[in-house]
Amino acid sequence: MSSSDIFIGETIGTAILILLGAGVCAAVTLKASKARNAGWLAITFGWGFAVLTAVYTSAPLSGAHLNPAVTLAIAIKDGDWSNVPTYWAGQMLGAMIGAALVWVAYYGQFHAHLTDREIVGGPGAQGTKAKAVEAQEAGAGPVLGIFSTGPEIRNVFQNLATEIIGTLVLVLAVLTQGLNDSGKGLGTLGALITALVVVSIGLSLGGPTGYAINPARDLGPRITHALLPLPNKGGSDWSYAWIPVVGPLIGGAFAAGIYKLAFA
Repeated sequence: MSSSDIFIGETIGTAILILLGAGVCAAVTLKASKARNAGWLAITFGWGFAVLTAVYTSAPLSGAHLNPAVTLAIAIKDGDWSNVPTYWAGQMLGAMIGAALVWVAYYGQFHAHLTDREIVGGPGAQGTKAKAVEAQEAGAGPVLGIFSTGPEIRNVFQNLATEIIGTLVLVLAVLTQGLNDSGKGLGTLGALITALVVVSIGLSLGGPTGYAINPARDLGPRITHALLPLPNKGGSDWSYAWIPVVGPLIGGAFAAGIYKLAFA
């Protein structure tokens, strides 16, 4: 596959991943959304279906890595680093585009949510229990959780370890069960397996940090959140932003190492 195919495929695929994944977070979170308060099951299955759709769409072009940790692991497995920058660039651009599309799709709901004094505070606001959880966290605005992840308990070691463990499970499943015949990307059956693994990780390991398990999935939308003209949006929690980038990359590298030792 050519560099242009890789870049276009990863951009389109990651945009779809974030559009549908962050989209379910918006649906569950925002005022005037028909799915508001649908809960954690809706989010985990929404992200799983987002992975499934994105992989099937982009696999013919790029192999559908859609995750810098997956790209890193495949590069370690094969010893071929030539396309890593192209994959990562497409993934980051796609993630930012997907997050912007969520804003467009939920434009009215974002405005209604972020101008509600019970949510953003201000004169006449109710107690903190009526505010979004993210708004109570240091440096995180009330809708940041739609775009990127944040921990329930801020403990650097635990938060980093959770992201490493979750990503290790994901990438090891991709390497052992998900790759196509060339070993360069996800196959048809691998897309379904990977989507189900993402649902499983969300249900079992997503509670502490929101399971980024993908640096582009977190950093790209976080940048978009910082750039969008959202009223009363608050901060983008940059003090935490390195954990869902570094943790998944470490997890992906560990998974590649385990694969080479035990499976190759």
